[in-house]
Amino acid sequence: MPKIFEYLGIIIMFYSNEHEPVHVHGKYQAYESKAEFIIIDGIIIDIRIKEVKGKRALPHKELKEFRNFVEKFKEEIVKKWIDYFIYHKSINCIKIEGKVK
Repeated sequence: MPKIFEYLGIIIMFYSNEHEPVHVHGKYQAYESKAEFIIIDGIIIDIRIKEVKGKRALPHKELKEFRNFVEKFKEEIVKKWIDYFIYHKSINCIKIEGKVK
């Protein structure tokens, strides 16, 4: 379970046995949501926030921060996905202090 970012108490991560489409999970305490990246011809055209089956969705405040974060870091998140799942590289967690705008 590679943790790729920590942001305002939200853990942004992949599960080791992930599947397409490219997506990332946001966990906060007992809550979890995910962001799916819609990519066409190598360009991220949309990010869809979804519920995770069997989990309670992120609370409103954390969901808003998660959405803002994945929008801001979308290119880096997709790069980390490719590095981990395609090239089998190690992924380092980056802790982000303060809100992203």
